[in-house]
Amino acid sequence: MKHHQFNFQRFWAIVAKEFIQMRRDRLTFGMMIGIPMMQLILFGFAINSDPKHLPTAVLSADHSVFARSFVSALKNSAYFDVRHELHSEAELDRVLDHGEVQFAIQIPADFSRRLLRGERPALLLAADATDPAASGGAIAALHLLVDSALNHDLKGPLQKLRASPGPIELIIHRRYNPEIITQYNIVPGLMGVVLTMTMVIITALAITRERERGTMENLLSTPARPGEVMIGKIVPYIMVGYLQAILVLLAARYLFQVPVIGSVTLLMIVILLFIAANLAVGITFSTLARNQLQAMQMSFFFFLPSILLSGFMFPFRGMPVWAQYLGEILPLTHFLRIVRGILLKGNDLSDIAPGLWPIALFLVAMLALGIHRYRQTLD
Repeated sequence: MKHHQFNFQRFWAIVAKEFIQMRRDRLTFGMMIGIPMMQLILFGFAINSDPKHLPTAVLSADHSVFARSFVSALKNSAYFDVRHELHSEAELDRVLDHGEVQFAIQIPADFSRRLLRGERPALLLAADATDPAASGGAIAALHLLVDSALNHDLKGPLQKLRASPGPIELIIHRRYNPEIITQYNIVPGLMGVVLTMTMVIITALAITRERERGTMENLLSTPARPGEVMIGKIVPYIMVGYLQAILVLLAARYLFQVPVIGSVTLLMIVILLFIAANLAVGITFSTLARNQLQAMQMSFFFFLPSILLSGFMFPFRGMPVWAQYLGEILPLTHFLRIVRGILLKGNDLSDIAPGLWPIALFLVAMLALGIHRYRQTLD
């Protein structure tokens, strides 16, 4: 009956065996250390729910000292980064539609005249509300700013204008999502998140599954070229990706009442490019991984920063510059801007072009790496 008793010698032998196996599987061990460190760094340094230094444009038809003082106060604010001084309303519409700025402030021609009369002239703030979380803190700060920005100019006889409710009236126009409905931001973004998660994981298991089942040798014995094999494995999953995208789009329109202002055909073309980019990542991971567990680990290592650095969960402009540079590498970052731009803003091809070429470049790089790795497998 001795073999039924707990034996510490056997127990420590099993423990030692697991540590040896862990040492041999360096990728898994690296993931166990790397993923928590990535989460710690991203959540600790990169994630910020109160973004500041948001890009802002100013269209001023009044060139008085009061208008200049307000713009100076705006530039000194921690929330606004005045990058454009516009000359027409068409230009204002363009920078907002393209997502170049978060805010556009319009100062009317009669601003100083009405101010001196005590009529509380109106300033119009146009905010890109496709991501409501990105603008909430800045709008609250602007309310305080309009009450105090002109205090150093309102002296002597003009000091009475400082009285509550303040010398300036602020009119806020939240464009593209005037009711600040969170679903308008989240649901279109879920299309990109779902495609990233499923496409990368599914294809990451493709070659590794065949290698584990012993069918890889049969595939390698065929005259198929590396590019033919890679593309051949990608194409069937494109249809799966389209099915997922259509389901999300239907749910967005009819379940969550998300407006579909732009061209659905254009969106379908962009989805094809985005699906291909994620499938290329999965195929590349499958050529790097030795087994399905490693393929899954690589997929998660790619998916985690995609979620955190793309602007899906947290405002992209709230992250530090280094995190934004990392986020710009990821296809999901650009896809989120494109899908929200098409659905909520009605963007056309010229509007979304700046976001297309980074996805295409990422696709080419991943395919090149995957084909290179596949040739090494052939050898």
